[in-house]
Amino acid sequence: MMNRRIVSCVAAAALAVVTVAPAASGGRGAGPPDATYQVKEMITGAQLHGANGLAVDTAGRLLVASVWGGEIVVVDPRTGAIRDRLQDGVDGADDVAIGPDGSIYWTDILAGEVGRRAPDGTVTKQGVAPGMNPIAFNEEGRLFVGQAFFGTGLFEVDPNLVAPPRVVIAGSGNLAEQLNGFDFGPDGKLYAPQPFLKTILRIDPESGASKVVAAGLPDGATSVEFDARGKLFASLFNGQVITVDTDSGNVRNVVTIRGAVLDNMVFDAKGRLFVSDSDAGAIYRVSKGGGVRTLVKGGLILPGGVAVMQRSDRSESLYVADLWSLAEFDARSGRVIDVDNQSRAGGGIVEPWTVAPDDGNVIVTSWMSNAVQIWDPRANEEVHSYAFAAPMNALRFQGDLVVAELGSGSVVRMAPGGARTTIADSTTLPPPGLFVPIGLAATNAELWVSDWATGLVWLVGEGAPQMIASGLAHPEGMAVDRDGSLLVVESGAGRLSRIDPVTGKVSTVAEGLGMDVAGPAGIPPAYAISSVAVDSHGTILVSGAGAERNVIYRIRAVPVR
Repeated sequence: MMNRRIVSCVAAAALAVVTVAPAASGGRGAGPPDATYQVKEMITGAQLHGANGLAVDTAGRLLVASVWGGEIVVVDPRTGAIRDRLQDGVDGADDVAIGPDGSIYWTDILAGEVGRRAPDGTVTKQGVAPGMNPIAFNEEGRLFVGQAFFGTGLFEVDPNLVAPPRVVIAGSGNLAEQLNGFDFGPDGKLYAPQPFLKTILRIDPESGASKVVAAGLPDGATSVEFDARGKLFASLFNGQVITVDTDSGNVRNVVTIRGAVLDNMVFDAKGRLFVSDSDAGAIYRVSKGGGVRTLVKGGLILPGGVAVMQRSDRSESLYVADLWSLAEFDARSGRVIDVDNQSRAGGGIVEPWTVAPDDGNVIVTSWMSNAVQIWDPRANEEVHSYAFAAPMNALRFQGDLVVAELGSGSVVRMAPGGARTTIADSTTLPPPGLFVPIGLAATNAELWVSDWATGLVWLVGEGAPQMIASGLAHPEGMAVDRDGSLLVVESGAGRLSRIDPVTGKVSTVAEGLGMDVAGPAGIPPAYAISSVAVDSHGTILVSGAGAERNVIYRIRAVPVR
């Protein structure tokens, strides 16, 4: 059975975008004659682009680090309302802590930096090592940070971010030994989980000597936290919150938040426990008795590729690639049907960035894993997987697999036998060539690719390549509409446009769409790939990851009377 995310996306009936455009008249690809378009938010996802590290500041506000949002979000711990988004100087914030003077500190996992926002708003940073993740102060005001995914080291950092970091643990090079969200105990020792070993360590912050205090945990622990009485709590990948006896290593389950993938935790001054869900962007508050309240609702955190597939004679499914999961919705109502989550242990679905139909299966691309995966959503299993250099998109064309490959700046065609040919790159296209291939669309005879960098759309595949449209604002996902015209998402303008593939004329279908999430630096330029699909009734579905929300838009033509 597929895992179901309990904090599912919510179907929204309210009219969300009122900007509509009349269709062009006459000519192939003009769309419905004399029509305007009604735009609604069919699915409203999370307000956060993933929830990672947690801290409580001196004013009692809850701070949420969000790597993929490139921000630290300030949340009211009572109501869950978002009060502020700290983005100035903040990039891939993975964990967050409060210094003795009230300064906000965070780790940037992609840049390998520690950042500090002083009470007067001044931001300073210091490079430490790749993969900066857990961060904590001890009672003396000394600051410690650790590596994850890019190393296994532990460092003491000058709170002023001036003096060079002191190496506490140089690291073994075995990434399974990496540390995650840690905390200092009443004994002055650092307690740190090792998620992939299912253990918790007690570390001497002076010598780096360590001892296992708990092993064989029910799942990997992602963070630990002491309450005011000195009891150790831990959050696990599988949604469990447990307590750990630091003498015996015995554990007790406090609560299991079904469907959650827990990342971090923190107690506030009132003894309230907050835990974050990295995959759904949710924040939960856990009572002393084990009751759970959803403080910040989750859902889609970075909606990318979209694909519509027939589910039965009367219904269709909308598949949405959402970074850590592949979500399936009813294409008409927006009701969540299923969610295939990435497995931290490996062997499951890769990190889905785009998705395309493939005769009952789906084609999923992941530039993070350099993989194109054929996935069976019914059996929840991989059919095939192929290695490509940072694939940004893929689809089936004339029986072959076609991939927009960022690593080579090309469009690659792979035959069923595995033979690969380059069908478009800067050597085969006229100037200015191809730089950042993102969107792909195809009929049985024609294939198009959009270039995010140049704003061009090319006809490629058979015969000499042709530029069919220019001047687009970061074109990303594309789809062929029922009349043969091309729909293209211009993420740089928050706009859905229509291209007549014969004349090259571009007209606006809808604008004012939220697609402006900035995200962390150091990742592909098309950070969140906004995409478009068309169902059998002609309804257009567009994904949008905005700075403050995540949405699937439903766009329908409304005839003018």
